[in-house]
Amino acid sequence: MYHPGFSASFAMHGIIDLILGTDPKQRLRIKRSLMAANVFVACIGLQVYACLVGLMNRDEAQALSTLIVANIAFWYALLRSGLNLRCNDPALTLPQIMAALTIIVGAYATTGAAHGAVMMLLTLVLVFGIFNLKPQAARLASGYTVVLMGLAIAYKVNTDPGLYPLRLEFVHFALVVAIVPTISTLAAQLSSMRARLQTQKNELAHALTRIQILATRDELTGLVNRRHMIEVINQHQKRLQRSGHHRFCLALLDIDHFKRINDAHGHGVGDEVLRGFAQTAQQALRETDVLARWGGEEFLVLLNDTTQEQALAGLERIREAVTGTTISPSVPELKLTFSAGLTPYVDDEPLDQCVDRADRALYAAKAGGRNCTVVHEGPPRTIHALHRAGAERG
Repeated sequence: MYHPGFSASFAMHGIIDLILGTDPKQRLRIKRSLMAANVFVACIGLQVYACLVGLMNRDEAQALSTLIVANIAFWYALLRSGLNLRCNDPALTLPQIMAALTIIVGAYATTGAAHGAVMMLLTLVLVFGIFNLKPQAARLASGYTVVLMGLAIAYKVNTDPGLYPLRLEFVHFALVVAIVPTISTLAAQLSSMRARLQTQKNELAHALTRIQILATRDELTGLVNRRHMIEVINQHQKRLQRSGHHRFCLALLDIDHFKRINDAHGHGVGDEVLRGFAQTAQQALRETDVLARWGGEEFLVLLNDTTQEQALAGLERIREAVTGTTISPSVPELKLTFSAGLTPYVDDEPLDQCVDRADRALYAAKAGGRNCTVVHEGPPRTIHALHRAGAERG
């Protein structure tokens, strides 16, 4: 069904996108630039009034108004085209303010008896940049304003003392000297405050990232920790319930005789062994598999979207990688083996039952001589051991 209101709203959004663009940051910059253009519109209005009441020369007003319109069009075209993105400050705050100040001072010098009203626009232009200018840029704009205004006043006092009397212009210049640096100082303080807030924001973001890492990762090995691993397995359980065919297996791995390594070489080497084993095992697994430090020298592997036979092959890849890798840089001759208990996840069973089966299979592997994988196929509760030939020779 045709909805005129919807069509009109859609057309309006299209027009707005055409004028402002679709990039959020660019839209904001263009909006701010067009908002600042209101100052120029006020300036043009003042000139029109001054011309109507005979306070301003028509040709001068027309020339200045043309310059104002050209200035607005120039900055809009620069922002809308995206050329501003090549600059260090994509908002072009300082260049726009300097151009605006120049035009306002020009208006001050050409509006005759109405020139006092232009001073308000001068401060308004500086206020527009107060939240974006850095301290150095704010001081530059302030100094430029004072110098340019002083030159304009000196010129008009000498060339048109009737409309620009010295006593009045001295007051105007004193106000400029008093107000403009104050705005500059305020801009510098706000800039410093923004910098501190940004630093605090970055520190908080870094702390939050660190907390998230600590909440989900084991600090020593960098692997997923036990708590987060439970969440990961729960997600796979739900996926299996939805799809009905997303099978996975769990395996508990235990480094053989890890206590002897600690006793013989110290806990520093023990930590090296844990990190090296974790890194080697992770590299041997597929990207879709998940390895977690379960506790102590025990690791839990979620072998994703796989059969029992494929999962067993994955564990054997880990065994081969561990055998052929220097696990501890401090004791390069140290060779590791591990025992493993493997079991497939059975539909809708509680997680602790599946982990318990893997744990009992791991216990059987240790009891059977270590350096082997025992598979528990799940209910009915039958266990059979699968040993590598290398393990039997060892």
